[in-house]
Amino acid sequence: MPHLFEPIAFRDLTLANRIIVSPMCQYSSVDGFANDWHFVHLGSRAVGGAGLVFTEATAVTADGRISLDDLGIWDDAHIGALSRITRFVKGEGSAVGMQLAHAGRKGSTYPPGRGSGAVPESEGGWQPIAPSDVPFAANYPTPRPMTVIDIAEVIDAFRQAAQRAQDAGFDVIELHAAHGYLIHEFLSPISNTRTDEYGGSFDNRIRLCLEIVETVRAVWPERAPLFVRLSATDWMPGGWDIDQTVELARRLGGLGVDLIDCSSGGTASHATIPMAPGYQVPFAERVRRDAAIATGAVGLITMPVQANEIIERGQADCVELARELLRDPYWPLRAARELGHAVPWPAQYLRAAPPGTLSRT
Repeated sequence: MPHLFEPIAFRDLTLANRIIVSPMCQYSSVDGFANDWHFVHLGSRAVGGAGLVFTEATAVTADGRISLDDLGIWDDAHIGALSRITRFVKGEGSAVGMQLAHAGRKGSTYPPGRGSGAVPESEGGWQPIAPSDVPFAANYPTPRPMTVIDIAEVIDAFRQAAQRAQDAGFDVIELHAAHGYLIHEFLSPISNTRTDEYGGSFDNRIRLCLEIVETVRAVWPERAPLFVRLSATDWMPGGWDIDQTVELARRLGGLGVDLIDCSSGGTASHATIPMAPGYQVPFAERVRRDAAIATGAVGLITMPVQANEIIERGQADCVELARELLRDPYWPLRAARELGHAVPWPAQYLRAAPPGTLSRT
C-alpha cells in the first residue's frame, strides 16, 4: 500500500488516507450562511476520496470575516445548512472539519476579483480589531487595538463557535493561527507592538493562542481531534520564525492539540517568499521531529509521487492540497491509480473506474 493511502487515527477518528482538503476561501456566502455552492464544493472533494475535507476559514464573529462574503458560524442559525454538508461528506466516507478563524486587521477587505484593500462603511465595511493599530498594508483598514475585554470576547466567540461546529456534525476543528490573521497577529512582533500581558515577550505573544486552544479544547469532545494551522515563519527578519513555531507546537501538544498544519507567511505584505514545489515541507518535518507532534504539509503539493514520498520519508503525517484539488476534485482517485493502489469508488461512478474496483457503499 502506498503510504499516502495508509489510514491514520487521531483520537477516536480514523482517516481513510493521508489526503486532506486544505481550507480554501470561496467568498460565496451571504451573512455567513453556507449555500449550494459550499455543498457542491465540499461534497465533490468527498466524492473524490479525500480522507478529510475542511471548510474554508469560518468566521467566529461577523467582524472577524475577511470579507462580507465569508462563511460564518457566529450564529446558531448557521448550523442547519452546515449540517446538510457534514451529513453528505461523511456519507461518502470522508471526515469533515471546520477551520475556525478571525481575520483581525485583515478584515473588512474586498474578496479577490472584486476590488482590493479596505471596504468602506458605505459598502458594509467596518473597522477591524487587532493587537495593535498597525495596518497590514497602506490600502488596508487601520485596526482598533483590542482591549482586554475585546480579547476575552474573542476567546468566548471561539468557544461558542466550537460548540456550534459540534452541533453541525463536524469531526475535526482546526484553529487558524496563520496567514496574518488575528491569532498570528498576536504571535508576530511585526504586527504585535503591545506592552501588556499579550505583547512583548514570546510567552506574552503566544498567550492568546494558548487561551483559545484551552477554551476550545474544554468544550470540544475529548474523542474529537483538534488541529492548529501555524505560519512557521513570517519570511522577515525580526518576525515569527521556525524556532518559535517549534516551541509553540510543543506547548500546544500539551494542551490537547493533535496536529500542526504547517504553512507560512501572511503577516508582512512585502515579504519575499521562495515558492517552489513542496517549499513548506521542511517546516512540517522540523515541527514533527522537534516538537514530537503530528504535522500536515501544505503548499505546492501537486503530484501523487511527491505526496507519497512526503509521507514515506516521515516529513509529515498528512498532506494538504488546495489549488490542485480545485483543478481536480477527484485527485485522490487519480493518485491511487498512479500509485497502483485500488480504492473504493462511489457506486454511481463505477462504470468509469478501473476493472475490479469495489463500490464505496
